[in-house]
Amino acid sequence: MSTPPGFSGSSERDLPPGRHRLLKEHLMTEIRHDSQRDIRHEGEKKAVRRNPWLRPAITAGAVATVAALTFVALPGGGADGTSATPPATPPARSTTGTTTVQTATTLLENIALAAEGTELPSGIRDDQFVYIKSRLAYMTYTNGGPGKLDPVHDREVWLSVDGIRDGLLEEDKEGHEHQVLGYEGDLFERPKTPSATSYRSLSKLPADPDKMLAWLYETVSKEVDDEQPDKDYRAFVLFGDLIRETLMPPKVSAALYRAAAKIPGVEVVPDVKDTEGRTGIAVTRTGADGEEQQLIFDRKTYTFLGERVLRDGELVGSSAILERAVVDRTGQRP
Repeated sequence: MSTPPGFSGSSERDLPPGRHRLLKEHLMTEIRHDSQRDIRHEGEKKAVRRNPWLRPAITAGAVATVAALTFVALPGGGADGTSATPPATPPARSTTGTTTVQTATTLLENIALAAEGTELPSGIRDDQFVYIKSRLAYMTYTNGGPGKLDPVHDREVWLSVDGIRDGLLEEDKEGHEHQVLGYEGDLFERPKTPSATSYRSLSKLPADPDKMLAWLYETVSKEVDDEQPDKDYRAFVLFGDLIRETLMPPKVSAALYRAAAKIPGVEVVPDVKDTEGRTGIAVTRTGADGEEQQLIFDRKTYTFLGERVLRDGELVGSSAILERAVVDRTGQRP
């Protein structure tokens, strides 16, 4: 198997001290142990296995080199590149205090309503792939030296719908230009099993917000990390991870947003720009270690635009979603 996604070589693997990223990168393998248990051995309880190579080399506490989206309208359609379509009329914007200020609860409810109205491509097949194009820049450490923010560059991924077929990563970054995203081999040392973030696996997540919230906290409780003991922040990070480079049924996506609204400490930042310079409204939370994650949405359509990550006020990562679709094979563009 080729170099793990997000790594260009061993020199970048020596991350400085910092918390583990939950479910970072498109694989997020085995985090849903219940799903894996059902597929592999019914009734067998399997502990979550941490795969540190899933985290690209970045600054401590910063996000990995990963693009982000939930439901993005794309041009084109049909078998060659079918896109998800947001509702024709976004839900009315609820406000508190003034017509321009929203609480996190209100904003996330509006986003959930928009997600519920999204129409996914019909007849998504197991042998198809979710295609995502993004533009991003994240902090990278090399040989344990000081962090450096990468130049803004494009990234494309093709991710298996059923999670058991090899995907593809194309990224305009040295060492990342063309990587097969495999689901078996020496790094896994196990039989081929579905990716936990495939469309099929994510379809099994709860469609009830309270059950989704319980699942979020149950999942983060399995990640032992003394340097990031803030479970509320880790739950928010997990929420953010779950809306990146994934495709979910509308009801599951809506439940995830409503669950996120129940996480303590989530706030709204009214004017935040993604890597493309698009200004949106962000839901944000800051962890005990000073890391702040901002998830940016379009003010009118509530489409997910991208993210910004800051550590003690310093920008350490930024992304923007440019395109997403369902295609028939790796390397195919809509």
